[in-house]
Amino acid sequence: MHDKPRLNRSGAAPKIGIVHLGPGAFFRAFNACYTHEVMEKTGGDWGIVAVSLQSATARDQLEPQGGVFTSVTLEAEGWNPSQIGSIVRTFVAPEDPKSVIAAMADPNVKIVSMTITEKGYCVSPVTGELDLDHPDIVHDLLNPNNPRTAVGFCVAALAARRGVGIKPFTILPCDNLPSNGTLARATIIKFARQLDRELADWIAETTTFPSTMVDRITPATTQSDIDQLADLTGYHDPACVLHEGFRQWVIEDDFVDGHPAWDVGGAQFVASVEAHEMMKLRCLNGTHSTLAYLGYLAGYETIADVVGDPDFAALCEILWRDEIIPTLIPPDGENLAAYCASLSKRFENPAIQHRTWQIAMDGSQKLPQRLLGTIADNFDHGVQPSGLTLAVAGWMHYVGAIDENGDKIDVRDPLSDTLKAASESGTTSASKVTAFLELDEIFPKKLAHNALFVEHVTQAYETLAKRGAKGAVRALISQ
Repeated sequence: MHDKPRLNRSGAAPKIGIVHLGPGAFFRAFNACYTHEVMEKTGGDWGIVAVSLQSATARDQLEPQGGVFTSVTLEAEGWNPSQIGSIVRTFVAPEDPKSVIAAMADPNVKIVSMTITEKGYCVSPVTGELDLDHPDIVHDLLNPNNPRTAVGFCVAALAARRGVGIKPFTILPCDNLPSNGTLARATIIKFARQLDRELADWIAETTTFPSTMVDRITPATTQSDIDQLADLTGYHDPACVLHEGFRQWVIEDDFVDGHPAWDVGGAQFVASVEAHEMMKLRCLNGTHSTLAYLGYLAGYETIADVVGDPDFAALCEILWRDEIIPTLIPPDGENLAAYCASLSKRFENPAIQHRTWQIAMDGSQKLPQRLLGTIADNFDHGVQPSGLTLAVAGWMHYVGAIDENGDKIDVRDPLSDTLKAASESGTTSASKVTAFLELDEIFPKKLAHNALFVEHVTQAYETLAKRGAKGAVRALISQ
């Protein structure tokens, strides 16, 4: 029992203009905050219906509070909480899919945004296209008015709008994926084409899918955080989110029917986000994943702990200077060296308890975008990226599910069984690495068959086995 009263909305909720699929912590710390601040400054009917595609947790946290929650900025000098009121309703899709479709089909809804992670697009890792054999996609094609997936819900709602002559909504993916708008467009149109070619053509001609680049470090909220916030504010808020002060949102300016003035809150509307998203994926997410796998193996719990080790901080500098920045085209208005220097400060922030274990989740889905593309570009230019190949070897050790002390690692990955089997293939480092590289859903053939890459990863894997993560990092920075 909590002795503090539950947070609740005071005053009227905004009128609804957005439906968001995937109301997890990042959405609350990012989209919902931007939208709340913009409505506070400029007005507008941009209230959000939040839709959870699986768990009832967000609904159970938010609905008793009228959708209001606390956004806590983690600063070196302490916590800075503010109440966010942009969420109006929260649905659990499996409980009431028809109400979700109806909400999305409402003519007042102008945008459907998404934070559904890599897995939510139901894409084949081999082809990069919608996987028509995915069990949930098979279900949605057989039951188009009772969908399970974001793709299925979008198509069902667009079909409903087309059926009554309402213009479509803009589909705004906000996942940390390259060309996420292009991906969303391709998956949704391919799905629609299986059902109704004319519907697919209408979506292709009338609906827009702006790509976005999103960035704000958002650690998982713990019960201790909730209790600490209650002590600080005098109210109980199980829906609270904690995040760094930094945020960046770059949005392709291509909307069917307008958008909130997110630029008033600092968002950037641009003609193309490609250079920005590549900068972020490689500079931030690539090093984040590197620090997560090697740092976890080294016994560090958070990113701040990892970069508190001078050897790991030096590894980041080597990665940025020698292996990542040379592969990038600088985005308009960005200085890549300065951007990476700002990342160092963000990683070092002791108030951000971003767990290495959390970042390490779903690595099989993240590795191609965050690390493998950069590695391939290096080899194409005659550079042998020792730091990034060590990161890949670190991932291979991590998904083997046994740490350097012989303790079990709780590996969260959709391919966890396959990865564990690969790690147990044969008795030598070479046989294990070969088993991993044969996983076409992760490693492109061009890279997996690159003899230099295979040699470097195998050597790194052996070094990790013999010297541990700390020793392997120290050896690399000493070269």
